Amino acid sequence: MRGVAKSDLPEKLCAACGRPFRWRKKWERDWDAVRYCSEACRSGRRDRRRQHEGKAA
Repeated sequence: MRGVAKSDLPEKLCAACGRPFRWRKKWERDWDAVRYCSEACRSGRRDRRRQHEGKAA
């Protein structure tokens, strides 16, 4: 069997949403600099959506 089991990959917490996320091949060169789990968290779209939902309720 090749590779590493997913459970053995390094993990971080997203700076925006606080959810855990695991290492991905595309982050191989700059894993130390990765702070967000997704483009949505990086750009702040999730925060804006939550604020909008809060105002409507």
